[in-house]
Amino acid sequence: MKIPAALALVASASAFTARVPRSTIGPRSSRTQLRMAEGQLDVSSYMSPGAPPAGTEDFIMQQTMVRVKDPKKSLDFYCNVLGFKLIHYSEFPEWKFNVYFVAPASTVASTPEGRWTHCMRTPGCIELTYNYGSESEEGNVYNTGNADTTGTQDGEKVRGGFGHIGITVPNVYKACERFHSLGVEFHKSPNAGGMKGLAFIKDPDGYLVEVLPQGPMVAEPVDCLGVAAEGGEGYQDNSK
Repeated sequence: MKIPAALALVASASAFTARVPRSTIGPRSSRTQLRMAEGQLDVSSYMSPGAPPAGTEDFIMQQTMVRVKDPKKSLDFYCNVLGFKLIHYSEFPEWKFNVYFVAPASTVASTPEGRWTHCMRTPGCIELTYNYGSESEEGNVYNTGNADTTGTQDGEKVRGGFGHIGITVPNVYKACERFHSLGVEFHKSPNAGGMKGLAFIKDPDGYLVEVLPQGPMVAEPVDCLGVAAEGGEGYQDNSK
């Protein structure tokens, strides 16, 4: 399956490494050492060419699963706003949950068996899991992992491990103009904060979706929310 170049899922770790400022890269000419809080981590062995470990040659990074409150709203967002397709779904009424796999795909198989096979061989799917009845609950249902109080007993924010999923687009500013016109909520517009040229939007459950360029990160003077590239509040850690 050919994934459209205009929109593809990206791994968070790769996206972060791509935008690490030069000042944080170690002294080696290969730039394979990332500076950490204490010492340095030599990552060169993880980037070495050649075959993967024996027995892993055909492994695929196939999915990330998130629980959603209302599957209709989530499918509308991922399919009509981000341009993904629903490539497979399964309903389990005996266990009171359904799963919906969305991905930046160009085709969808015509049979349940074909959809399953296609899905299991497609990298970068998102599995939207819907537990029956959650759409009738008041307010947010699931903690997003980013300084969120949802589901906590004491009302304090949780420093969760999950951060976001990410997409890449040809032009972040044009994509965000479209998102803004569709009423999508922004966590960070392209010019807000310390990092310019990237954005974070929210899906219906509040999960963050990072929007990155498919080329150099270049700031434009004013973004879709009228924020100027000059200035800004500085970098913000979403986990706190």
